[in-house]
Amino acid sequence: MSTAKINRFIQIFSDAFAQLSVSITMPDIEHLAVLIHRVMENRTRKYHTAAHVFELCEDLSARPQLAALFHDLVYYQLDGSFPKKIAPLLNKVCHIENGGFILQELNNDALIMCADIFNFKPHQALPLYGGMNEFLSAVVAVRLMQPYLPMSDLIAIVACIEATIPFRGSDEHGKDCSDLLAEKVSIQSKKWLTELTDAEADEYLAQVMQDAISLSNIDVAGFAEPNPGKFLSATWLLIEEANTPLNTVGVYTLQDYRMALLRMEEFLHGLKAEVVFHQYADLPSDVEYQRLTEAARRNIVFSCDFLAAKLTSVALIEALALATGGDCPVSMFLGDIHGISSAPDRAENFLPPAHTASDVRPALLQIFEQGRSEETYSDLNASPLTAYLYRSLGHQGTFQAWSLARHFFSGQLSPEDFLKSLDRNLVMSIIQACMHIAASRQAGLQALHDMLSEAQH
Repeated sequence: MSTAKINRFIQIFSDAFAQLSVSITMPDIEHLAVLIHRVMENRTRKYHTAAHVFELCEDLSARPQLAALFHDLVYYQLDGSFPKKIAPLLNKVCHIENGGFILQELNNDALIMCADIFNFKPHQALPLYGGMNEFLSAVVAVRLMQPYLPMSDLIAIVACIEATIPFRGSDEHGKDCSDLLAEKVSIQSKKWLTELTDAEADEYLAQVMQDAISLSNIDVAGFAEPNPGKFLSATWLLIEEANTPLNTVGVYTLQDYRMALLRMEEFLHGLKAEVVFHQYADLPSDVEYQRLTEAARRNIVFSCDFLAAKLTSVALIEALALATGGDCPVSMFLGDIHGISSAPDRAENFLPPAHTASDVRPALLQIFEQGRSEETYSDLNASPLTAYLYRSLGHQGTFQAWSLARHFFSGQLSPEDFLKSLDRNLVMSIIQACMHIAASRQAGLQALHDMLSEAQH
């Protein structure tokens, strides 16, 4: 038996407020929980959902739990707008100007504190990918909980939300974002918590930073996941979440799919493992921080290899499509993902057995053939076509083909020249398999097959 999500939100709020000795009525708790539940279960969300919040809240104390409940509430580029229920809370905080969001003058002490912790100033443009969503989520948290919480709790919650801005390195002076956050929390505590002695202020800062670092690192804990298939499952949810065309299963095109994968590959390829997890003072310990960073590095490299091979197989099908009539739904060439009453015909069912190259990496091949650890609706869990390509070309051959695929994507290679540059037997086998599925392209595929056969001779 499992508890309804809305009731889990109510329980987390109730427990957190009780830990903080806050007097709040159950109808007020229910109001907060319903708001969070409605936003987090928006149909556009695949990863940043209630399930993600529940995972974060499991091992946290009250303040970071409350921060976790709110930290992803605003996700403008994902939701396409501010959620209807919280938009009124943001109307007097920022306004749209020249396509961007401009911070307005603030006349509320808690909101001024919030802007100061995020280091945002009135009249500046809020950076869409540099903390805007987290800041506005913190604004909502402050406005909704200010009637119940003292400034000491609000500062701590805002600091925890600020700490979840991901993938930040040191600033131009070499200061880590955790050290910068500690400085800002210290300034705010001296400004607003004047009743604290120096010793109490130091103790308060240490606790706030412990909570903030804990939430920050738990938020990206998947990067330290020992099972690469599980890490890839989370990555796939992020790909689907950030690419709305993929929601139309069976309709999204080869280029829709390729561009979605390519954006994630480019992001991960440029991501440094050292900026994933954060450390402040001795939390986490040097040994644990090193373990987390090395695990992140392994997962990033593995995922880049996975996506490169996947993109190479997609490039091959895209080239077949462009050479025979143009971009089209992925399902036209490869078959549907889901059948109505029985398993659908798929191109991979018509491939001959693959000869296994000597340098394949078993862990990578296993993910291609057996799939990621969790199913998704808009894509196959396993990657049979990529598995076939990877077995046939081997690791080195696949990455030589990936280099050519990038030239094809950039327009430096025509579809025909890209196909000619690949292993002939591989291309011929895939063409013949696709001819069983792509009925409207059979003549074009046959002509392409004949052209490549002549070129081989």
